[in-house]
Amino acid sequence: MLELPDDFPHIAPEGYRYEVMHPKRNVISIWTVYHRWFTYNGHNESYCIWGFYNTKTRTYSAPINSTKQGDTVDVKNTSPYTAMPLNLNGLEQLLFA
Repeated sequence: MLELPDDFPHIAPEGYRYEVMHPKRNVISIWTVYHRWFTYNGHNESYCIWGFYNTKTRTYSAPINSTKQGDTVDVKNTSPYTAMPLNLNGLEQLLFA
């Protein structure tokens, strides 16, 4: 099984875990896995793409979808749930930063 990158700063939230897959030669995809089951998915765990990590350039990318990488992001601006940067206005930046 693949490991998370050494510089990955997040700890999985309660009820979740991270899984790593290797869709391309120099890219790994990082997934959040929710342990509780839902009726709509046959009582299986739910997978959601967190983002991508390029092992060659050592950069993180936000996901466009589960197979396509978006823009490169600063890992400090990500959350434990997603690599997509938050779009906060001035007041939200003060409250949540």
